[in-house]
Amino acid sequence: MGLLDQLLERKACRRLTELRPRLYRLAYAWCHDAHLAEDLVQDTLAKACRHAGQLKDDAALEGWLFAILNNCWRDSLRRRRELVNVEDLDEAILSHEVTPETTLDRRQTAGRVRQAIAGLPLGQRQVITLVDIEECSYAQVAGILGIPVGTVMSRLSRARQALRSNLALEARDRVIPINRRSK
Repeated sequence: MGLLDQLLERKACRRLTELRPRLYRLAYAWCHDAHLAEDLVQDTLAKACRHAGQLKDDAALEGWLFAILNNCWRDSLRRRRELVNVEDLDEAILSHEVTPETTLDRRQTAGRVRQAIAGLPLGQRQVITLVDIEECSYAQVAGILGIPVGTVMSRLSRARQALRSNLALEARDRVIPINRRSK
């Protein structure tokens, strides 16, 4: 291996390392299990390193990695035949005005949204996390999941509608009636 090849390999490994948090976030959004998400990311990066020669365009690296992650996730589902649901994910919340109340409110809101996303069917959950959280284009999502763009759009529409309905129902159920004293 020549010096140029070594430098290029180091640069590619550095780029993979930079994308690791996004891969983990996406894997966790799909499986809701921190250990499984870590395993999926490890498998994804190992496969990417083994098959790095297949990637012809560096600009497509992100989508290529997401597609590998999707395949690792599918393999995992086939092996497990069940989905484990982990309830709490402690997420860092950034704010200019940080108070215990705002922090708690944001965590509760984020938890409700995560729970609502977790309740979606797998296909809708994958599409909504790729489009709305990872900010992938419809074409990228179609390539990653191996489905037509129209399917991406319809799953995204159904997922967003289901989230709106579920969150509105949950908000209505959380309203605490105020008891007024009669004189």
